Amino acid sequence: MKFTLNWLKEYTKIDLPVEDVADKLTMLGLEVDNVTELYPDLDGVKVAEIVAVRPHPDADRLSLCDVTLGGEVFQVVCGAPNAKTGLLTAIALPGTTISGMQVKKAAIRGQESSGMLCSEKDLGISEDHTGIMELPDDTGPGQFLAEALSLRDTLIEVDLTPNRPDCTSVIGIAREVAGFTGGKLNLPVTNELPELTGAGVPFSVEVLDPEDCPRYAARLLKNVTIGPSPWWLRKRLLSVGLRPINNVVDITNLVMLEYGQPLHAFDFHRLAGGSIIVRRARAGETIVTLDGEKRDLDEKMLLICDAEKPVAVAGVMGGENSEVIESTRDILLESACFNPLSIRRTARRLNLGTEASYRFERGVDPEVAPRAMERAVELLAEITGAEVVANGYDCVAGIAPREAITLRVSRTNDLLGLKLDAAEVSSCLESIELMSERIDADTLLVTPPSFRIDLEREVDLIEEIARLQGYNEIPTTMPIVPMSFPEQQQG
Repeated sequence: MKFTLNWLKEYTKIDLPVEDVADKLTMLGLEVDNVTELYPDLDGVKVAEIVAVRPHPDADRLSLCDVTLGGEVFQVVCGAPNAKTGLLTAIALPGTTISGMQVKKAAIRGQESSGMLCSEKDLGISEDHTGIMELPDDTGPGQFLAEALSLRDTLIEVDLTPNRPDCTSVIGIAREVAGFTGGKLNLPVTNELPELTGAGVPFSVEVLDPEDCPRYAARLLKNVTIGPSPWWLRKRLLSVGLRPINNVVDITNLVMLEYGQPLHAFDFHRLAGGSIIVRRARAGETIVTLDGEKRDLDEKMLLICDAEKPVAVAGVMGGENSEVIESTRDILLESACFNPLSIRRTARRLNLGTEASYRFERGVDPEVAPRAMERAVELLAEITGAEVVANGYDCVAGIAPREAITLRVSRTNDLLGLKLDAAEVSSCLESIELMSERIDADTLLVTPPSFRIDLEREVDLIEEIARLQGYNEIPTTMPIVPMSFPEQQQG
């Protein structure tokens, strides 16, 4: 799981150095594999404005750009096709090292060049090298690029064990951080969610296999404008190694990373009959997935289908036949919960691992599906100008209520060698949103929240106490070994 320190700070206040955050997460059982400063080679890169562009007299594919950092104007030779007057872009000044190469003032085909106008790939921001970087209008010539785009950040990578699906999200990690800092968890969506009854909407949802799909929610959004995402959204994805695609796909990926809930957007007008049917595959069915590969399906695989055909492999990857493309205007947004065993089997059978299947295989919180969808709906309305159709579907079946677990304080202290009382145990659990009811001086009744599907027994709760108290705080004692010898009988 990858995230950045600044992203984490959006959900809980953090005053600790990043090294301390990494150490504490590791002590909590979330082993930090890597802590890396992002974009360390941007010290000499600034924002420049192109004030004039003219052809290079001796090279057809080069142009001469007059640029300014807010003062004097100087010339840079550029080969990018998108160089134009008025463009704000990134310039590496002479003396700056970019991609292992030092930029120098030089003559290129007989014309002086006092720097290098850079693509995102040149700067190590992304793999895009189709042209020089196009910066937002609110950046000012002369600013350092790292400050202008708020690129100063630290990437943290955590190696998760399979029993912690709640931490496949930035919010899940933030919850753990708030637990040891005593801070508050700030969620993006706190309002009451709309009730989705399916009444009056121009589409239908039918779940034929509730065992493998205990929850399926969907909303329709009209008049979406497909285009590039704003910089803040692209930056979030790029910082953790995801390639921005378009504003709709980028929003679904952002919410997946944020909440741990994979989402999928269908082009509504490519769904036959305006129908969504969740069912298992039929003999001989195939689908061409978004990666362009034709997939042979078997009868144990769960599919998302329209009235005529499969349009997605549930929990793994969508199909080309319903993909959101540049001409898409209306989208159907899916937020669902699938059986982890079903998704794991399908992903392995198809040899197709994705960010979505990674989360579904471990188990997603069935209660987060509508909340994550609401977050995406808000962002889609804000960024794409979408009109949200009132109402939608939220098909819920097969979600068993969580059973309360009895936790004995005396048993906790005996196993851990601690001397905690009931109030201390309760407070410790509440720091990570495990609420308890006090039965008596020695007994607590703890109902695990929906996002902690790994908590099933008393010993699971005792393990939570151990890691929250700190494994290094648990006393160490040597075993008592009797050293007496048996009496030997006289022969």
